[in-house]
Amino acid sequence: AKIRDKINALEKYRNLQKIVMADILDRDIFAMASEDDDACAVIFKIREGKVINRIHYYLSSVLHKPSEEILEHFINQYYTRTDEIPREIYLMENLKQSQNIEKWLGSRVSHSVKLIVPKVGEKKKLIDMCLTNARYLLEELKLQKLKNKDYIPHVLASMQRDLNLPKPPRHIECFDISNIQGSDPVASMVCFRNGRPLKSDYRKFLIKSKSTPDDFAMMREVIRRRYTRLIKEKKALPDLIVVDGGKGQLSSAVLVLNKLGLSSQPVIGLAKRLEEIFIPGHSDAQMLPRTSSSLKLLQNIRDEAHRFAITFHRQQRKKRTLTSTLDEIPGIGAKRRNDLLKIFGSLKKIRESDLSTLIKVGKLPESIARNVYRHFNPGENNTGEK
Repeated sequence: AKIRDKINALEKYRNLQKIVMADILDRDIFAMASEDDDACAVIFKIREGKVINRIHYYLSSVLHKPSEEILEHFINQYYTRTDEIPREIYLMENLKQSQNIEKWLGSRVSHSVKLIVPKVGEKKKLIDMCLTNARYLLEELKLQKLKNKDYIPHVLASMQRDLNLPKPPRHIECFDISNIQGSDPVASMVCFRNGRPLKSDYRKFLIKSKSTPDDFAMMREVIRRRYTRLIKEKKALPDLIVVDGGKGQLSSAVLVLNKLGLSSQPVIGLAKRLEEIFIPGHSDAQMLPRTSSSLKLLQNIRDEAHRFAITFHRQQRKKRTLTSTLDEIPGIGAKRRNDLLKIFGSLKKIRESDLSTLIKVGKLPESIARNVYRHFNPGENNTGEK
């Protein structure tokens, strides 16, 4: 609804012949927005200093093509079909073939034609306005497609074919383990729907098994916890599970899924070093072309899971460092530790406090305040006065 409101607000530029330029030169303004396999090109036609029309075109099959290439092709196609070519054409970015296009356009009319990329001023505002139109119209197209239950994003159709999946993987869940030699082990799970992250469905896991630094055991634990819960709550399972790692991690996930009665659940392993894809029942890794849209999406999902896990791991490690440092001090238990962190805001502030501050601000008995000061200032005068 918000997007429609924005589009309706922008419609005034179609109907109002507002004077936008001080001179009366004829100009065409081009801008384009693209996402996934779709693009939207918008043209403002300015005649005698007024916007007399706004035209938009939807383009398809543009996945992984540079915006410059898409725009250049569109301009060639557009002016092939019209003899109405103004003296100036404003673009959102430079084209490699600008000079050739200028010569070609000029040969079709009785005047010279210039392709211009405005950087500042009113001309740049026109480009920005045109680009805003293109973005909103493209988003509206995306919303219309998503309303159609039969619509399958191009990249998901490609992934279904590349990985031989039973259906397009609209719902993908990806797992990553993070720890440093077994310390503060955590796991993350990210969720992608229709090729886009759905952060409300992200999950964090504190690893419960504390035996040894065993990434395979950790993966078995989080897969078991995640899908035992989904089964218990009778929630939909993902169309594809991705685990960050090679054969070992994949085997760990498959072992648990089989025990849960989910032997038919699609699952793959994605090894980072060579971007190899491991599929259950296949001894050899599968390699997708580096330019493959399926691989690029899988990489994005895996990298997002890794980022999410690393962030959570750092948070846990910082929390442990704070608590363990204070827990080493005689007289500081859990309650006093938490009170000190709440009062001072950080371990650094506690470390920098003198004895008087620890007693008056930290509300510690003098004997315990001395313990805290001595812990952070070994060898100094025990008065702690600064």
